[in-house]
Amino acid sequence: MSRSTTRTSRVTGDSVPLGSVAILLTDVEPAVRLNAVLEARGVQVTLISPLDDVRGTLRRARPSVLVLTGALLDGANIALVQEQLWHDVSVVGLTDAVNQELLDKLRAVGYAELMSKPVVVEELADSVQRRLERRALAEVTGLVGESEAIREVLVKIEQIAPVTSTVLIEGESGTGKELVARAIHRLGLRRSKPFIAVNVGALPETLLESELFGHEKGSFTGAAERRLGRFELADTGTLFLDEIGEVPSSTQVKLLRVLEEREVTRVGGGQPIAVDVRVVAATNRPLREHVEEGEFRADLYYRLNVLRIYLPPLRERREDIPVLVRRFVREFSALHDRPFHGISGDALALLVSYPWPGNVRELRNLVESMVVLAPGHEIGADDIPRAIRDAGGRRLLPVPVGPVVREGERAQGRELEFIVRSLVELKLQVEELRRRMDVEVRSPSVGWMGEVHPVAGLAASPVGDLWVGSGVMGGIPPRDQATPPSSISVGLETTMAEIERQAIEAMLRQTGGNRRKAAELLGIGERTLYRKLREYQGDGTLPDLDVT
Repeated sequence: MSRSTTRTSRVTGDSVPLGSVAILLTDVEPAVRLNAVLEARGVQVTLISPLDDVRGTLRRARPSVLVLTGALLDGANIALVQEQLWHDVSVVGLTDAVNQELLDKLRAVGYAELMSKPVVVEELADSVQRRLERRALAEVTGLVGESEAIREVLVKIEQIAPVTSTVLIEGESGTGKELVARAIHRLGLRRSKPFIAVNVGALPETLLESELFGHEKGSFTGAAERRLGRFELADTGTLFLDEIGEVPSSTQVKLLRVLEEREVTRVGGGQPIAVDVRVVAATNRPLREHVEEGEFRADLYYRLNVLRIYLPPLRERREDIPVLVRRFVREFSALHDRPFHGISGDALALLVSYPWPGNVRELRNLVESMVVLAPGHEIGADDIPRAIRDAGGRRLLPVPVGPVVREGERAQGRELEFIVRSLVELKLQVEELRRRMDVEVRSPSVGWMGEVHPVAGLAASPVGDLWVGSGVMGGIPPRDQATPPSSISVGLETTMAEIERQAIEAMLRQTGGNRRKAAELLGIGERTLYRKLREYQGDGTLPDLDVT
């Protein structure tokens, strides 16, 4: 008799549902023994004969893992495996094959794992149970993938969650840092307490301390009443500080004291207030680089970097891309009530080879657009955005740029990374907008791409125009000619500082001078934008805008 599939979580001590296993009885002998071992461990097992209504039984059983005990290259079984992949079912195959070419064919079909006969049933049961446990943890955390990199992250989350030490999460934008922070909270002992998230890079320096530590009534102009800060709101729970590298030096000192003393003092107040908060911080650039460049206090870095989790970019775990695509297809098909007719192998290969500068967030947005706009047929290579098709196997910018060692230029490498990231994201947004809205992009001899308007899920204002060339003959308009109000002129003679200034000026014009919105769309902290504007004011190149 089958029993409920559960295990006791090492983290919470709770009973965690693991899902179930289905075994297709192509070869009866190992199936019967595997069934006995798994049921002895409390795993729910469904045995299916090939003569049964296999698909109907699978729909009713809804297994997390399917084991095929033979005939792995049978046409009906291949179709079954590929169907189960779209239902997020891991398929384990038992094979007689020893030929590497045959094994490669089986892996290409979609088998998650292959084990050669005769199998050691206990080892097979261990493998199946590990898959069930990883699946259960992925459901809790929202982190999906089969790669070793994601498995390591999941293991670290389980190890880190039950303690109260400070955690530093490092990873590029779009890799899922907040998902990890929420998973640590959800699996920890504070899961019933508040989880407060704040993006410190999006807060202006003048308001940051008030947001974090709170303020007393009348402590500054506009402080009409007492306000609790994020530390007090997160008391007994978890505080997630995103973009921690953007915290100004004056606030770093106070933040260090809070972490060491476990008490805060509100702005305008004199009485320390005890707080019991677990801090999880995140940064999209290694925090040690900020320390080496003198932008972040070393003592605060060591205080934050007690436990560390690194989230790899999507290009470093390409084997997870098909898994993520299938997950997002199911999600958006249900959300938008749109049937999805599948994606061809060529199209999926393009997605796997693309370097994804926007990581999982970029992939998720693309899949949503494909589900919504799928023209009633299987998505093919021609339906993939041109920016992705043209990239082929190339590695797109942004690339990590190391610090410049010459005196007075230590921040230049960081500014270069910001510039190339902004330009690449601009190009990708234009391509995405054109594909999603079927906008005709004009291409006259001067190389101007006409105005493109925003859509839901992308920038909240037009992304602007792009001039590319090497002087007037190559397409860059002279300074005395009319240039579209939100354009970037890029030529071989153009300096990186000039490109950066143009990018900031263009975005300020697009947002009507709203610095907070401009910083958000550029993907930088508002404090960084303020600093750049002060520099332009000093050298006389401040954009002629009424910035707010």
